[in-house]
Amino acid sequence: MTPEQEFALPELIPILPLFDGVAFPYSLIPLTVTDPPQISLIDEAVVGNKIAGLVAVRNPDASPAEPGDLFDVGTAAGIVKLYRFPGDVIRLSLKGLARFRILEYTSRTPFLVARVEQLHTEWPSRTDEVEAWRKNIEMQLKQIVELSPGAPDEIQLAGLLKDPERLGFIAASGIEANVQDKQQVLEEDSILRRLRLLSEIMSREVKILKLRNKIQGQVRSEIERDQKEYWLKEQMKAIQKELGSGEGENPEAADLRERLDSKALPEEVRKAADEELDRLAKMPPGMPEVAVSRTYVEWILQLPWLEGTDDRLDIERAKKILDEDHYDLKDVKERILEFLAVRKLNESASSPILCFVGPPGVGKTSMGRSIARAMGRKFVRISLGGVHDEAEVRGHRRTYVGAMPGRIIQGLREAGSNNPVFMLDEVDKVGRDFRGDPTSALLEVLDPEQNFSFRDNYLNVAFDLRKVEFITTANQLDTIPSPLLDRMEIIRLSGYTSRDKLEIARRYLVPKQVRNAGLTGRIVRFNSGGLLGMVDGYTREAGVRELERQIGKICRRIAVEVASGKSPSVTISPSRLEGYLGPPRFIRETASATPATGVATGLAWTAAGGEILFIESSVMQGSGRLILTGQLGDVMKESAQAALSWVRAHAPDYRIDTDFAKLDVHVHVPAGATPKDGPSAGVAMTLSLLSALCGRPLRPDVAITGEVTLHGRVMPVGGVKEKVIGALAAGIRRVVLPRENVRDLEEVDAGLRAEMEFIPVDRIEEAVAVLLIREGI
Repeated sequence: MTPEQEFALPELIPILPLFDGVAFPYSLIPLTVTDPPQISLIDEAVVGNKIAGLVAVRNPDASPAEPGDLFDVGTAAGIVKLYRFPGDVIRLSLKGLARFRILEYTSRTPFLVARVEQLHTEWPSRTDEVEAWRKNIEMQLKQIVELSPGAPDEIQLAGLLKDPERLGFIAASGIEANVQDKQQVLEEDSILRRLRLLSEIMSREVKILKLRNKIQGQVRSEIERDQKEYWLKEQMKAIQKELGSGEGENPEAADLRERLDSKALPEEVRKAADEELDRLAKMPPGMPEVAVSRTYVEWILQLPWLEGTDDRLDIERAKKILDEDHYDLKDVKERILEFLAVRKLNESASSPILCFVGPPGVGKTSMGRSIARAMGRKFVRISLGGVHDEAEVRGHRRTYVGAMPGRIIQGLREAGSNNPVFMLDEVDKVGRDFRGDPTSALLEVLDPEQNFSFRDNYLNVAFDLRKVEFITTANQLDTIPSPLLDRMEIIRLSGYTSRDKLEIARRYLVPKQVRNAGLTGRIVRFNSGGLLGMVDGYTREAGVRELERQIGKICRRIAVEVASGKSPSVTISPSRLEGYLGPPRFIRETASATPATGVATGLAWTAAGGEILFIESSVMQGSGRLILTGQLGDVMKESAQAALSWVRAHAPDYRIDTDFAKLDVHVHVPAGATPKDGPSAGVAMTLSLLSALCGRPLRPDVAITGEVTLHGRVMPVGGVKEKVIGALAAGIRRVVLPRENVRDLEEVDAGLRAEMEFIPVDRIEEAVAVLLIREGI
């Protein structure tokens, strides 16, 4: 009795389609399963008898496989090993046990299940002929192993098997034959006919392997012949050189040398180019190194080593251009005019390295283009956001395939001048990893004491960057390394007020979008109310990008009406906004009209500008815990702890007679989905806690900002201008702020300062006297 007959196959088994082969008894079958129904099949089989029926698919393109796509005969296999990987991936190893024929499918979901009958091998009464075929298969298998050095171990060891059935199935599983031939071997019940059929398939396989090895030998001979010819040519060139009868200069080198002679270059660069041309002249035209050398010389020829543009030093003209292109931004404009004035008086003065810092959309990048126009220089911009590789800045060495200069040199070639306005955008978003730190490479670029000899790794010669006007932009300074920050002059561009946005929209955005939509001022007009309605209800930003998009959206919708044959003449007022833009998307926080206990009005500074921030405190019976909610950062949590400590230490001063060990204090900052951090809410938190514990409300029409210490000192904070603008937008006209921040109020527009009252304080007690409403009032 054969091993196939010893195994008892269940009547019903799950069917697993095979798309890339045929499974045989006695063979090991590795599988990777990712299809959810097939994963369910494996899971059920693992829990049950660990048996699955493996059936080959007639058409590999049929996915998912239906019963009609499968052969009728397959192999029952047992699960030997199973590994699970993330992402619903199962890798398993199965061993073929017995053949079966599918009688009918009893289930199709979630996977195929079939009623089967087990197939058994038919053996002749005399085994002499079977043994002869076994030896023939064994001999053919040895030939295949000799002709295929990478044959699987299972096939190499199969020749040691004496069982004809086992040898036949394992040999059939390992040879490279098509699915139909292998399926015929699997379906054959007679051992003699099975071995005869397998021998025919293996004979074809041996012929194919011999032909393949012959072809590989011919290709190898041709390669060796080409290498021999190359070395002979090199030896011939060496002999000719010794005899003084060279072949002459490479024609590409002659053309490049002619162009090089007509270009003015620094001495070091000329020497490097000549050396590279000498090497190029000695290379045969077909060598790969020819392209490398030619590209290097062409880069030298294309760079503006000594070519520059003449600066326009007309101060009045520059002032007019800057005012035409941008509204406000007084600090930036003054600094550029100062630079032009100094350059007019002292031509050798070095260019400043400016860093424009501000929220998105306030005009940092476009200001760089305007500066170039005002100075009469070329403008180049590269974005450093997401750059991780130092070679992006300094270039790759020529030893690497596909090497090229860094972005600085590429930008100078693009400009065609050695004194452009060069903008390095998003310098605060430069990354760093195992490939290096690009900010370290920028240290040399942005240092006037070093950049006179900037050496790109690809060129390996010095380029003088002193004449380049570098301008960097950033949204924040926290992520910029301090050595790099020290090399730049910081100019802050704060967010625009509603009045600023109104003027910008009138002067720049509306004309631009009306023109882009193909309209005229007679067809569409925007009045002040409509523009302010868009600013407050449809945008929440420090800049004007979203405002421009909303204006453009209205213009496009009116353009549709015009293109449809209508002749509208529309004035965009607040009442018309919903018709074009839908309901308002933002509702700005406004000051409460009613005093509330435990609620303080703080001020926050975000990337979208300043706004008010309510801080709520509540007291309840508990165990002395401080509960903080509202997605507060670590610094803000520490501010809350310091505020509670000050209140507890001064409780008797405000008639707070309570056992804090039996109270829980809960501090919540609304808009819980928005992360918040920073120390500037310390005073507001202290007042909110004090109000909740003593039961006295705080004035709702006064906003507070400032950091608080354990001893009650009020420390200065940042973003005062933005916070003041945010308070005024929320309807608050009285602001309590640290006394040391009074000097920052100079940055606030004089018109805004006149509308507001500022109360400077040094200690928390002064803020309490202003905001805590006395009993009986």
